[in-house]
Amino acid sequence: MSKLDEMGKKFRKLQLRAALAKMKLRDLAEDLPGKWTEIEEIAEETSAVFAELDGARRELASMKKLR
Repeated sequence: MSKLDEMGKKFRKLQLRAALAKMKLRDLAEDLPGKWTEIEEIAEETSAVFAELDGARRELASMKKLR
C-alpha cells in the first residue's frame, strides 16, 4: 500500500472520529443544563479531533500535489 493510500485511509478514519465527536457535542447540548460540567471535556476532545483532521487534510492535499 502506498503512502498516499495509507494517508487516505487515515483521513477517512479521522473523518469518522470527527463526525462522532460532533454528534457527542450536539447530544451534550441537547442535555443542557443537566450535563454542563462535561462541556469543557467534550469540547476539548472535539477540538483535538478536528485539529488532527485538518492536519491530515493538509498533508493529504500536499501528497496529492507531489504525485
